[in-house]
Amino acid sequence: MNRPWPVTLREGPISLRPIRLRDAAAWRSVRQRNQEWLRPWEATLPLGEYDAPSSFAGMVRRLRAEAREGRSLPWVVISDDRLVGQVTVGGIARGSLLSAYIGYWVDGAVAGRGIIPTAVAMATDHCFEGLGLHRVEINIRPENTASLRVVEKLGFRPEGRRERYLHIDGDWRDHLTFSLVRGEVPGGVLARWRDTKQVSP
Repeated sequence: MNRPWPVTLREGPISLRPIRLRDAAAWRSVRQRNQEWLRPWEATLPLGEYDAPSSFAGMVRRLRAEAREGRSLPWVVISDDRLVGQVTVGGIARGSLLSAYIGYWVDGAVAGRGIIPTAVAMATDHCFEGLGLHRVEINIRPENTASLRVVEKLGFRPEGRRERYLHIDGDWRDHLTFSLVRGEVPGGVLARWRDTKQVSP
């Protein structure tokens, strides 16, 4: 319980490992190719907010600091030895809440291959078993059908709509909230996802 950072998780050819400075070239390459694919779902800063790092190195340093403080788990997604996305567990709260949220993105060239559901399942299991959290949530824009399929595949429960919840693509956007609490999936989310894939036509 409460395994220290850094932590690497693996399932076959897919792994989650801590983001690092030497990922810069691969990360930038994937992001450049996917600008249009990711733009509608990307967090943006409201006018007057200036706390976001302006460089990859600045982003990595900030994420590492948050990880050391126990507030986030910043992973890159590796598939077949290539960086194809990112999964971040953020907003980790201890005490009486024991909660966190998961955010993610993936290279459009590999979307639909089960990479992100596998990565999110590993991250969720780690939140419950590695960190001892009680609840994990994922917030998704209603128009983001690809992300909605991820939570559907993994069995996250819909909890409702949050109006103007996050600043995305230049404005405040509504989001749908999905969650799981520890104990809802006794064998683990990854094991259930494996079983689902095996029985799918």
